[in-house]
Amino acid sequence: MVRASAQAKKRIARIIYGTIICILLIAAGFLIINFASQKETMPKVIASNFVGYDFARAVIGDDTEIAMLLKPGGEIHDFEPTPEDVIKIKNADLFIYVGGESDEWAQELLEDNEIPVSKTLRLMDYVETKKEAGEDEDDEHIWTSPVNAIKLVDAIRSRLSEIYPDKAEQFAANAVSYTDRLTEIDARIRQVVAESPKKELIFGDRFPFQYFVDEYGLDYSAAFPGCAEQTEASANTIAFLVDKARKDGINVIMKIELSSDQLAKTIADEVGAKVLTLNSAHNISREDFEAGVTYADIMEGNVEVLKEALK
Repeated sequence: MVRASAQAKKRIARIIYGTIICILLIAAGFLIINFASQKETMPKVIASNFVGYDFARAVIGDDTEIAMLLKPGGEIHDFEPTPEDVIKIKNADLFIYVGGESDEWAQELLEDNEIPVSKTLRLMDYVETKKEAGEDEDDEHIWTSPVNAIKLVDAIRSRLSEIYPDKAEQFAANAVSYTDRLTEIDARIRQVVAESPKKELIFGDRFPFQYFVDEYGLDYSAAFPGCAEQTEASANTIAFLVDKARKDGINVIMKIELSSDQLAKTIADEVGAKVLTLNSAHNISREDFEAGVTYADIMEGNVEVLKEALK
């Protein structure tokens, strides 16, 4: 009887153990299926540059697969997609690009039917564009104005809501949160400009800020128009900027992000000014990218730079 009782206990233990294993396997199966289902419904977005990436990230939140084709720290005007990049675009739910000269390759892919128009969003279609100073082409740096940025965020929200209507409320809430922050930044910039004695910026660098200065009523002089390919200014250009800075009492010479400060420093040294960076958000460094720096963060930094530059 004792032996029989022991065997019975062993059988019961085996049954219980087996039942537990089955329950765990079933539970694991449900988790895998649920995770796979979530992965299938995650918005897959590819952006050509930082602002498209950041605005889409703000709208979607963390529940997404989003990539930026331009490598952090890379030069946007030199970018050409690899075959792997084209595959990523084809597999995405939405491809966001700015348009303009830097994204001519995207237009070529569309014309060659490499990617469907229905899966793309061209940001230049959602704001009023301007001609670049001295150029026939429309200026592509539309995002440098926070007012335009608000419109671009909403365009991305609208398009993603069409693709994923079940997430429309989530997208709307996220977009409002981000654009509220941009609206506050816009107000702060207007206040800085209104309260500053100067209304002029001098750039010893390229000048991708046409939309920015037009929005806030600022004058400017720059070594190069837009994002010209020149890296060395002529002696006449340097002399003009030095004279302008002296005449107008400019105490800060500007440069843009990820750019050499050599020319700006040359001008600044001549007039006893300092060099500061006004960030156009073309791209960000690898360190900032990994830290999750946003367009809004960049513009908040620009507010402080403006305070110093317009004193």
